[in-house]
Amino acid sequence: MKTFWIRTASATVYALLFLGSIYSGRLVGDLWGKIILTAFVLFVALGCTFEYYRIAEKQGAHPIKPLGYAWTLLMVVMVCYSGSAGSVALAMLSLVITLGVQLWRKTEQPFADVLHTLLPMYYAALPLALMPFLHNVMNVLVMCIIMVWVNDSFAYMGGSLIGRHKMWPRHSPGKTWEGTAVGVAAAVATGLLVGPLFQTSLQWYDWLVLSLVCSIIGTLGDLTESMLKRSVGLKDSGNIMPGHGGFLDRFDSLLFILPVVCVYCVFIVTM
Repeated sequence: MKTFWIRTASATVYALLFLGSIYSGRLVGDLWGKIILTAFVLFVALGCTFEYYRIAEKQGAHPIKPLGYAWTLLMVVMVCYSGSAGSVALAMLSLVITLGVQLWRKTEQPFADVLHTLLPMYYAALPLALMPFLHNVMNVLVMCIIMVWVNDSFAYMGGSLIGRHKMWPRHSPGKTWEGTAVGVAAAVATGLLVGPLFQTSLQWYDWLVLSLVCSIIGTLGDLTESMLKRSVGLKDSGNIMPGHGGFLDRFDSLLFILPVVCVYCVFIVTM
């Protein structure tokens, strides 16, 4: 019972901070609202970067951490305030500079260390930095978060009640095909019934696609993060949220979902 209340309190604080940063613009104005949301995104992205480097070092890697944190910070700022051109330029520049710095370091796997240095920028910072865009332009961010939560909750309940066949025991022993199917069905129902309340310009088939993205692609993100943790024998990526794990544990699904949703909204919905 104590663990339950700890998890509940931790999840409540997390939800309040997350939703508060998203809707802060309604209280303090659009400009300050965007700054607050960007600050929250940056906090989470740096937390994900910290946890990734901790895992990478357990594998024997030697990432250039100060440079990696700088790239994470710059990527969030670039995407939020400069758009695609700035982020593409930063991606190219970061590779050149990181390779140049690596020339002065003596490590056994220099190219692996360069990749480990840069990966958090692409894996965490870039997807998370899309949140302000999805909230301000298409207003689908909160609905995506809701569908992810519904999918995870119903997948857990479905797996506990009727789960028989393991989905991917090597990476996530608790996941079952039955639980995953229940989660997908619940997410689709939520998207079709609740989605139009958030964004009336989207058609029913748009919400169908987005709900499938949030459930199926989100599950792949969860499995990928589990693969990362289990490669070094970790149960949780961190302990920032008592009872829930670390930044990567909480945002693993969104890291995969946000780029796909962004591409769909930009190239399919608006065209």
